[in-house]
Amino acid sequence: MTDVTVAEDIDGAFLKTLVLLFRAEDTYGAWEGKSDEQILAPFILDKEARAAIPIIGDPDPDTLWRLELFYKAVGITVEKLTGVMASTMMKMSHEGFGRIVLIAGRLVVVSKHLRDVHRFGFPSLDKLTADGGKLVREAVALIEKHPDVAQM
Repeated sequence: MTDVTVAEDIDGAFLKTLVLLFRAEDTYGAWEGKSDEQILAPFILDKEARAAIPIIGDPDPDTLWRLELFYKAVGITVEKLTGVMASTMMKMSHEGFGRIVLIAGRLVVVSKHLRDVHRFGFPSLDKLTADGGKLVREAVALIEKHPDVAQM
């Protein structure tokens, strides 16, 4: 397999995991008949939609939920690829600033400082997929580089 094929496979695995997580949270069947694109639509914000969201006040709970789902999908995809569980930890202030980390064993595989989470989203489905896949690839590379720490 070429590097491009592997990257596309990882991107696809991430996106599939994100959709599965979203559907798993559907306790009342509200999203049962919706397509994957409809499920992922809240993650997509063009420039105008992003600019229309005020950054004053507490972040919307649905936005925080989507943020957490995004990083959980990264962690679960990493676990599928490596067999090492990657747990998500998020600390967020009421102003929309915070940090999210994914920990595999004793190894921090993702560490992101977050700002303006009020406007969390991606300009396109391709960008959502690429950003999630990139985080997965970086985390997998760290686990492969330090397997003794990740296996603890």
